[in-house]
Amino acid sequence: MTTTGDEARGRRLRAQLLAGPPAPSVDTAVAHLVGVQAQSMPPARLAIRARTRGLTAADVDRAPLVRTWAMRGTLHLVSAADAQWLVELFGPLCRAANRRRRSELGLDEDTCERALPAIERILAGGPLTRADLIARLADDGVHVDATTQAAPHLMFYAATTGLIARRIDDTYALLADELRGVRVSRPSDPVAELARRYLAAYAPADAADFAAWSGLPLKVARAAFPDASPSAAAPGKPKLLGHWDTLLLGYRRRDLHLDPAHARAVQAGGGILRPTVLVDGRVAGTWRLERRVITVEPFDRPARLARATRTALEAEAADIGRFLGQEISLTE
Repeated sequence: MTTTGDEARGRRLRAQLLAGPPAPSVDTAVAHLVGVQAQSMPPARLAIRARTRGLTAADVDRAPLVRTWAMRGTLHLVSAADAQWLVELFGPLCRAANRRRRSELGLDEDTCERALPAIERILAGGPLTRADLIARLADDGVHVDATTQAAPHLMFYAATTGLIARRIDDTYALLADELRGVRVSRPSDPVAELARRYLAAYAPADAADFAAWSGLPLKVARAAFPDASPSAAAPGKPKLLGHWDTLLLGYRRRDLHLDPAHARAVQAGGGILRPTVLVDGRVAGTWRLERRVITVEPFDRPARLARATRTALEAEAADIGRFLGQEISLTE
């Protein structure tokens, strides 16, 4: 069966909850995507807004989610039910990939291992900022140079062992405390479970896409990747997507949605992916929010947006305002 670009885009947007029925809750949306990149919380909240209806940023903050390092060794929001097995799957890969940098920062294995029980004792009293935790560690005899990147790398190490998580307010807490009362998932084959759920949320995609999204070795990704049956779907209404949206992070290549000629306008350097305007399943421009005004910058300027597209984007801007609890208008 031959699949056209339009068909593939429509299927992918429906799989990603950007077309068709939205997710009924924050947790459902995040669990469906397996995780939402969350090195910054405002874009993570916007990714969830785009895939739900009628919820608010406060709803995201109240949802049963955990913020930790998982796919690609990157900070994600994941469903609390999935946090444990995802950390167990990706933690060893993350720590191995980071070993040389830790050593350069003076964090040898002995120092890291000595820090873990001390961190556990300290955080038993409740969440702390990184600075406060590092200061308390020094009182416990574990000295970390706070003038370098050693402190964040130690937090990364502790999180990838399953000891701690980084909360949405950027404090650190024991993962066990964050999971108290949660019915955690325990898949018998975590890689197979990850592949199955990836395909459900990101299809059409192949094993190379799965490897790029997850950070798993390609050989492992290929062995776990299931077959998929294509289904037709339309690309849906125009959307305003935030920084680092999952649609652009989920694949080895972005060509299906982003013309390579415009890639630099979106990928600004330094690992930044700008907020994007999605029209008919394609990235048609970028946008920014300043002083309660969303300014859209189409790639084909000076041509103006079609009236139907502008109307849909004005509705999107109003919904972002509703989501954030403020009035927001749109201009181009």
